[in-house]
Amino acid sequence: MSIIELLVKEEGEMQLGELATKLNLPKSGVHRLLGALIAQGWVEQDAQTSAYRLTMRLTILGQSLYNSTGIPDICQPLLDSLARETQEFVRLAVIDAHALVWVADAQGARGGLMYQPRLTTNTVPLHATASGKSWLAKLPRTQVHELIAQNGGFGEPGQFGPNAVHSFDALFEELERTRERGFGTAFSEAEPGVTAVAAAFRSGTSGPPVGTISVAGPTIRMGEMRVAELSRLVIRCAQDLSAIWPIRRRQRFVRQPTSSAA
Repeated sequence: MSIIELLVKEEGEMQLGELATKLNLPKSGVHRLLGALIAQGWVEQDAQTSAYRLTMRLTILGQSLYNSTGIPDICQPLLDSLARETQEFVRLAVIDAHALVWVADAQGARGGLMYQPRLTTNTVPLHATASGKSWLAKLPRTQVHELIAQNGGFGEPGQFGPNAVHSFDALFEELERTRERGFGTAFSEAEPGVTAVAAAFRSGTSGPPVGTISVAGPTIRMGEMRVAELSRLVIRCAQDLSAIWPIRRRQRFVRQPTSSAA
């Protein structure tokens, strides 16, 4: 799995020596593992360069899993509707183990200044995003400490926007404000010049948090009144998502065949 994750992260071909170095494993062991992955159809080796790369098998299985979640046919219409209403960029993130991961989006802007994320990772920076803060605000402090550590801390200098917090004291102050408002905000935090509003949603009306819905756009058109307006729409969408979650269970229920009359 470490080999597969590394090949995904590098987004291209890698030589045996490079793989072994980055994984801190002996070449002989990595070579044997690559041979097993090739035999199973997960990896292929270029005949000319001898470099290794992933086959399309992982993509196909990932797409099948994504479709089975119900996100494309059940959640996407809600995202599209929110994007049309706000005319901004909308994103859905779900909690996956100890991380928050973006899984779907919708672009509502149709012209002029249009926001497209420059973040290249699907994992949400918890301390620097409206989505991350809206989730963390619902958790005890001890768990917040653990999640920040598991997700790389507060990042390297210059990695995020100028207003991103760099300490737990500042983060907990922001989480308290998020808790009181009922939604998270980020002003030039994950990315310079971008403002975002987000709300967490639950599994049902009383279940645990399972994800977040956010709206983001250029700060130049995100004044106080605009943020207040977007927060109401985001909270409403979060309530709609809570009402349909868990979507996998609903998908299985809908697909059950009905017995015919004798």
